[in-house]
Amino acid sequence: MTIEAVIWDFGGVFTTSPFEAINRYEAARGLPKDLIRTVNATDPDANAWALFERAQIDAAGFDARFLEESTALGHPVRGADVLPLLSGDVRPRMVEALKVCKAHFKVGCITNNMAQGHGPGMAASTEGASRAAGIMALFDVVIESSKAGVRKPDPRVYLMMCEALGVEAKACVYLDDLGINCKPAAGLGMTAIKVTGEAQALADLERATGLIFPLAAEALV
Repeated sequence: MTIEAVIWDFGGVFTTSPFEAINRYEAARGLPKDLIRTVNATDPDANAWALFERAQIDAAGFDARFLEESTALGHPVRGADVLPLLSGDVRPRMVEALKVCKAHFKVGCITNNMAQGHGPGMAASTEGASRAAGIMALFDVVIESSKAGVRKPDPRVYLMMCEALGVEAKACVYLDDLGINCKPAAGLGMTAIKVTGEAQALADLERATGLIFPLAAEALV
């Protein structure tokens, strides 16, 4: 089927992956690499991360619950120490690719976020929030887990986006930095792209859409 829409994750796609900052945090404190990722992957539909992204607990509740969950794995970490690590740096080439896609397709954003930080991108500063807001304004539809009460990888959130955009899933390309979020998108018939880096994402998006992104070649250098 002809592509009609491109749907994007936000953090780790338009910004550098928060796991880069998280891994630096773990190394600086002598914690096992990917400890925080492991906490988030344990009981993934009912843990502190999931509840906060669905706005079922507040920041104080996340702080306490995350501490309990990390302590159970042998390495106490406060949730309040994790939250500042979540905002990354904007990837300008991805923003330019979004603008190119917007000229040809419908564009949407599905972001698992928390009611903390500045704006839907959970920026660490008002300046960062302003940059994120400029990106968010480009989308035809934005679905935030903290407002919708449903989060990826629940298939319902992808179908919500398809309904809002007025397209079938098989007519969509979906980009996310987490494979667990790409899997249900692919299962619904979307062309799923797991983002591991800017250059790779641009190259895969060119193949999926048939578009040419002027900065893609530069990104590969």
